[in-house]
Amino acid sequence: MTDVLILGGTGWLSGRIVRRMLVNGATVMCLARGGRPSPEGASLVLADRDDPAAYDAVAGRDWDHVIDVSSNAAHVEAAVTALGERAARWTYVSSMSVYSDDATVGADETAPVHAAAKPGDEYEYGAQKVAAENAVRALGERALVVRPGLIVGEGDPSDRFGYWAAAFLRAVDGPVLLPNAEGRSAQVIDVDDLSEFVATTHATGVVNAIGDRHPLAEVLATVRRGAAHGGDTVTADDEWLVANGVGYWAGERSLPLWLPAEMTGFMTRTNARYHAAGGTLRPLDETVAAVIADEQERGIDRDRRAGLMRDDELELLQRRG
Repeated sequence: MTDVLILGGTGWLSGRIVRRMLVNGATVMCLARGGRPSPEGASLVLADRDDPAAYDAVAGRDWDHVIDVSSNAAHVEAAVTALGERAARWTYVSSMSVYSDDATVGADETAPVHAAAKPGDEYEYGAQKVAAENAVRALGERALVVRPGLIVGEGDPSDRFGYWAAAFLRAVDGPVLLPNAEGRSAQVIDVDDLSEFVATTHATGVVNAIGDRHPLAEVLATVRRGAAHGGDTVTADDEWLVANGVGYWAGERSLPLWLPAEMTGFMTRTNARYHAAGGTLRPLDETVAAVIADEQERGIDRDRRAGLMRDDELELLQRRG
């Protein structure tokens, strides 16, 4: 039986990895603060990763597989120091945000990355992930660094992809505000495809775990069709949206998936190594259907971390004329 230690295991992605490992017959232990329960069937060790003794309870045994998703480089470095010698395999879930080149279309895993964060630096997500990767890659052929793109699916706490399902659902037969999608692409990976990959692949090295490239207009049309939206769509150009206080990509008062025109490489990277390593991708329609059902269950008018509230959207549509 495979003994797996997941540093975390109670969050959205890491919890799904735990459940997939359990299905595979592994014995899974989670190490986390305990603010949320571990998935049923997994054990939980309570630990604060800011504590130098955080790994003491799990450091005295061998592990077949250690998995970490942290975006705090100091946490990752400390874990590798405490547990690295006794881990047969180590997977670190990093991010596309490590790349410093967002313009080159079709870039692979050898593309340049940001400078690694150093102790005392102001926190920057990409730089932290680079430093964490460096710590894990020191384990050599035992290590896999997975760089996901935009992770989507049921329960997504970021609200980025789910925003569009909610926007079309809540409008019913009313208008929906869209960004200019001409020349823009989207790459998304379903959280269940990513967790399946982490749980089952034997790959090592660095792998871009990202979805296939789709025109952004096609993605939005797929969501609109799935939501049975019967109203009009109103497209606004970049300059007008920015002038009216609408942000790119994520956050409050934003239009998710919309990126600055010069970021031509951010959602167009190659996923050839992911496929070669056994990674699979479900049809976009299937992911969209799951997201729509999830948004209906969670509430399409709830407060969310990304997108426009309907009142703001209607005000912008009125301005747009």
